[in-house]
Amino acid sequence: MGTDKRERQKSNRNMAREGRHKAQRNAVIKKRVIRFGIGIPLAVLALWLMSKYFITDDSTSTTESTVASSETTFASSETPSLATVPGEQIEGDTKCPPKDNTAVRTTNFSKAPPMCIDATKSYTATFDTSEGAIEIALDTIKTPKTVNNFVTLSRYKYYDGSFIFRTDPSIDIIQGGGESNTDDPGYTIDDEGDGYKYTEGDIVMARTSEPDSAGGQFFIVTGPNASSLNSQGTYVVFGKITKGLDVAKAIIDLSVGSGQLGGAPSREVKITTVAITEK
Repeated sequence: MGTDKRERQKSNRNMAREGRHKAQRNAVIKKRVIRFGIGIPLAVLALWLMSKYFITDDSTSTTESTVASSETTFASSETPSLATVPGEQIEGDTKCPPKDNTAVRTTNFSKAPPMCIDATKSYTATFDTSEGAIEIALDTIKTPKTVNNFVTLSRYKYYDGSFIFRTDPSIDIIQGGGESNTDDPGYTIDDEGDGYKYTEGDIVMARTSEPDSAGGQFFIVTGPNASSLNSQGTYVVFGKITKGLDVAKAIIDLSVGSGQLGGAPSREVKITTVAITEK
């Protein structure tokens, strides 16, 4: 087979895969409401968003797009230009990834993963970001299923090349897990536990206003204002920063924008890798 023909076939496969990803993402955007909502009345929010920050996707109606908190897309003047390279797609059952960092980067899954971790062991996630390293001890005692989801996605390199796209000093959180707040792995997981109190250094699953709707996005608590979320529903806390809290605080200090929805960082904050250590 000639070189030109092989290159054309490779290009066609890449275009087809990107087309599937775009179609799936648009479908998710249409059916999702808010990720990490904080109880803002929808009528007031709709007017505020349309007048100040909200940009409606061409494929989504105004009614479908009237959402709070992390479903907001910030104006281009406040948002860095982000570009996450799409990964592979797994059709059917998700298999446990290898532990040696040899998995092909995968960003779309048909099904949630099985239990791939050993909950009797300890797991640490090390975020290598453009602003520095953040090390997090994951809680397999209280939240083994949530940790399993995060570890599995990390070993599939789901977070590699993603971004911290939201910084909100009003509730002291930075949010990531994709290119924007509409990204997800293609499935949701059940909430695990309840009655959480949010304190500095926590890593927490982001979700919509509905229970059992978390997928791949997370937020990190950088200060005391997050305690206002204590009565807002179950956002599952699944780990704690052990090193690099100063990096997380430096990231939230990059926040631009105003209002109850926070803003984007003033420069691109990229998550180069999330490495998992098992002991």
